[in-house]
Amino acid sequence: MPTSATSPALLLVTLLIKLGLIASLASIITRFGAFKELLFVEQRNARQKIHFAAFLGIPFFLGVMARLVAGYQGADLSLEITLLAGLLGGAVVGLLVGLMVHLPAFLIGGEWMAIVMLSLYALVGGLVRYICPDKEEIWKYSPFIELSLYRSIRRRFTNPGMDWQVLLFLVGVILEITRMWTGRLFPAGKLFYLDSEGSFWTAFLIVLATPIGVGLPLRIWNSTRIERTLEEQKRLLMQARVESLTGQINPHFLFNTLNTVSFLTRSDPGKAREVLVKLSNIMRGRLKAQLNFVPLKQELDFVDDYLDIEVVRFGKEKLEIRREIDPDTLELVVPNMLLQPLVENAVKHGISPRIEGGILVIGARRANGRLTIRVGDNGVGISPEKREQIFASGIGISNVLERLKVIYGKDFQIDVDSQPGRGTEIRIDIPEVHPMPDSSLAPAERPVSKAS
Repeated sequence: MPTSATSPALLLVTLLIKLGLIASLASIITRFGAFKELLFVEQRNARQKIHFAAFLGIPFFLGVMARLVAGYQGADLSLEITLLAGLLGGAVVGLLVGLMVHLPAFLIGGEWMAIVMLSLYALVGGLVRYICPDKEEIWKYSPFIELSLYRSIRRRFTNPGMDWQVLLFLVGVILEITRMWTGRLFPAGKLFYLDSEGSFWTAFLIVLATPIGVGLPLRIWNSTRIERTLEEQKRLLMQARVESLTGQINPHFLFNTLNTVSFLTRSDPGKAREVLVKLSNIMRGRLKAQLNFVPLKQELDFVDDYLDIEVVRFGKEKLEIRREIDPDTLELVVPNMLLQPLVENAVKHGISPRIEGGILVIGARRANGRLTIRVGDNGVGISPEKREQIFASGIGISNVLERLKVIYGKDFQIDVDSQPGRGTEIRIDIPEVHPMPDSSLAPAERPVSKAS
């Protein structure tokens, strides 16, 4: 059924409404997280194809209904969305979407040729997708036809070959011309199309609007894909930085422990063997769980293994360990090996210089959506001069600080409270993060940027 609009001005308004509507619907669909996930899947299973077809078909089904019931000609985007579904999902998805958007025209409007044409649109779109060697070429298609064609023609002079941008443009043009030509062959009311009323320029605008209408959603959805890809790359970069910083701690810890073994080999070979056995247990556990984030309970278990080694070295009478851990903090997620460098510094620089030994305190509590972790000792303390350089010297605490910056941005706080001769306490305040059911990398995937 051709449009009843005979005025070129009215036809131009209809085409503008058509392009505005397809861009609006494409933007609305993009708000659904499930649809964003489907955009990244090139080879979809049967269930994913049905979901993808539903996201595309239902909104544009309403557009066809608006044309049939209210007479809004510009709301009918059946050709554009069927072709687009074939390009992005293949012929099967194109046929599903085509059936959804063309069925009202067949049942309510009696437009029986719509069923034939939808098959053509879907099959052409699916064929183009099938023969396209790089599916990213489809996503690169731009609705800005003039610039796209200019770049394509210029590129062909220097690099001859098939240009998929030109091909996609021509597919939209040819299908619109075919619809107009077919609609004129059959009696009025058997196939919807916008009639140019014999005017070349109106026919030109109608035909041009179709490839533009196909390109607009592609541009909008591809922007979403690019943003998502950049977010994923940023997450992977941050994860790589965390892994690199964590990797600095492992050899540092191993080096210091082997020094302990070397010391005990001469003075007490039995204790040296015991330390080596505990060290092997620690390293075996680390190899089994190469995670950047772990529950606090697992981090405390690792610290306990490390302290077992230190107790062997110092003796139970010289190293007393106190734990002040709230039970409801044990399942909260913390960066891997967050506590071990702090505990090692407390033992090595705080308690070890004291002949009589000392007390090590490890605490954790939660309040107001925050987790506070404390590592303290009653050792020799830190002088005011050295306290100012504590975050810049050594691998341990400077590494912890750098990892906290990478993971939490500005939403963390680390304080050092120390008095010479009275001991040192380091407090870390971080956001309260619960373990994700499917991944222990939740903090890295959702970095916080709130200022402390």
